[in-house]
Amino acid sequence: MRTYRMGDAAALLGVSADTVRRLVDGGKLTAERDGTGHRIIPGPALAAYARQVHRTKPNATGTSARNRLSGIVTDVILGDVSAQVEIQAGPFRVVATVSRESAEELALEPGVPAVAVIKSTNVVVDRP
Repeated sequence: MRTYRMGDAAALLGVSADTVRRLVDGGKLTAERDGTGHRIIPGPALAAYARQVHRTKPNATGTSARNRLSGIVTDVILGDVSAQVEIQAGPFRVVATVSRESAEELALEPGVPAVAVIKSTNVVVDRP
């Protein structure tokens, strides 16, 4: 079974190590002690917590897409027909090509909040 040190678990959840410690101390996240006495998080417990906290909630738009990354627009490059939109969603950079008309209708520009809604038939999964 894979286990994670507090800092590694924090990075995966996108929170601070202190937050993970508070979650463990509050009984919301399970931890064990390794051979040296350090607290470690079992992989299945971390996955269950992440699934519970970050479960996609139904939205009012009625879309079937479940992959929604909220963030802020950091760059928009307008072309004649299309636009390249860059969104920083937490630690993740999402770059999308949309029509110029859509970018203008949505008034996309740096500093505007946006949600990248991802519906894909092809997703590549890597292991670090």
